[in-house]
Amino acid sequence: MRASLIAGVVAAVATVATVAATGALAATPPPVLDARASDPLVMGWMQGDPPPPERHIAFHDRSYMQFPQLRWSFSHWRELIPTVSVSRGRGPVSALPRALRDDLDAVSFMTMATTAGGSSRMTWAESLLANYTDGIVVLHRGTIVYERYAGTLTETGQHIAHSVTKSFYGTLAAMLVAEGRLDERARVSRYLPELKGSAFEDATVREVLDMTTAQKFSETYTDPNAEIWDFARAGGILPWPPGYEGPKSLYEFLPTVRKQGEHGAGFAYRSTNAEVLTWLIRRVTGQSAAEALQERLFGLLGAEQDAYLGLDPAGNGVGAGGLNLGLRDLARFGEMLRRDGEWNGRQIVPAAVIADIRRGGDREKFKAGGYATLPGWSYRAQWWISHDDHGAYMARGVHGQALYIDPKAEMVIARFGSAPWASNVFLDPTTLPAFRAMAEHLLRNLDKPESVRARAAP
Repeated sequence: MRASLIAGVVAAVATVATVAATGALAATPPPVLDARASDPLVMGWMQGDPPPPERHIAFHDRSYMQFPQLRWSFSHWRELIPTVSVSRGRGPVSALPRALRDDLDAVSFMTMATTAGGSSRMTWAESLLANYTDGIVVLHRGTIVYERYAGTLTETGQHIAHSVTKSFYGTLAAMLVAEGRLDERARVSRYLPELKGSAFEDATVREVLDMTTAQKFSETYTDPNAEIWDFARAGGILPWPPGYEGPKSLYEFLPTVRKQGEHGAGFAYRSTNAEVLTWLIRRVTGQSAAEALQERLFGLLGAEQDAYLGLDPAGNGVGAGGLNLGLRDLARFGEMLRRDGEWNGRQIVPAAVIADIRRGGDREKFKAGGYATLPGWSYRAQWWISHDDHGAYMARGVHGQALYIDPKAEMVIARFGSAPWASNVFLDPTTLPAFRAMAEHLLRNLDKPESVRARAAP
């Protein structure tokens, strides 16, 4: 959902459209302040008591979603947006052993070629700056081998996950399908009669899960009349203009979406699908979005800290992009999935659910989405599937949020970022080769001598 919120990247979005139309491998991002110059601590955002006007960030003027201000906002979301807590539960914190390595910053790789020219060699450490990384954790065989934080994010802080949220709820919905509580072949209106007459009336649950619904819904940010702006206002992500009379919640907005085309014909990434999915979960479980997430997934991980979920103006949890959580807790979620759903002696997610996600969706239908940096990929249950020889799959969010699971390398990477460009088309050329290079390095160096490891942290 959060890709819809960026007012300052219209030029970047135009470039994305050009890339999709021409089939170029990757776009070249427009120039902006680099990661060091835009660091929120360096810039002094919200420092002072009170902060001076030129260093103040707020919701009402949309400054919280403008670059470079967003580099502060993403680690302080609940200071700007109404939220609800997602409890970690009352059990003990699950262990993540630490054996930090000193040979990983130098891992090198070739970036993807871009519209500006060929590829170039880059190190892992350089890629963190290139992608405006706020925090990153690498797990290998369940052990933390690398961990870094930047800006105002700390190991005890939380960060907005944006559309990585979708993968949490996609997993939860897939679990309900496996339990027989949701019928993936059933029409959405069987569960949500409120959506009769909308684009979703005759869409199946599976088509919503895999984003193959046909909607008259544009997320073209350069178009001031695109439906995405109405969606954002209904969700309380954009301030309401004076005299606003439109939908005042996401669930008021969804019935207004009209059908255009045939369901199931092709993949099209639209955050309305994720909100319908969250509504389905609420209807089937009888719980709020936060309660369902806490009871079935998050509260079973042995998380270190509570998470929290953004709310729309009516108090509904935003399932398309509202989750905020700690970085290591995001890594725990990924590690549980890498272990086929088993964690701390408990089967949290059925192994069959994860196997279905890893098999992926229809690769031919995925081509309709126009993702030039993801050739051969597919989309399944709100997850992005690479179909590479490592079986890697990932959750992706705008501005650099990522959860990357590589089963062959026994590796999980959790990353939070605050890049100035919403679209991953500008981040993939460094992100995807970097993640793959890290996996290959760990595979090649399973038994490195202690001399190349940093002192194990307590």
